[in-house]
Amino acid sequence: MAKITYIEFGGTEHVVEVANGLTVMEGARDNNIPGIEADCGGACACSTCHVYVHPDWVEKLPAKDDMEEDMLDFAFQPDPARSRLTCQLKVSDALDGLVVQMPEKQI
Repeated sequence: MAKITYIEFGGTEHVVEVANGLTVMEGARDNNIPGIEADCGGACACSTCHVYVHPDWVEKLPAKDDMEEDMLDFAFQPDPARSRLTCQLKVSDALDGLVVQMPEKQI
């Protein structure tokens, strides 16, 4: 399990434990966290699970693959360094303490 902090655009924080093997997106979905829509269900076919990763975590996460990079082009105000799709972040003990912030909207 990893404790992940999801921060809504307005600043409301949700700290939840997410089981290893799930994705950060599934953790948000399963805990009814607003701000992550996940329209494609985690297939990396949209950008509606876009978040900004806390700067302390950017270098600790696996690199983005080409498909994630392509989908982030469609996200609302993507940040080249901090933007990630939560469907592509698999939860493990190494993600314990991860902090992500939702953008103003998902598109």
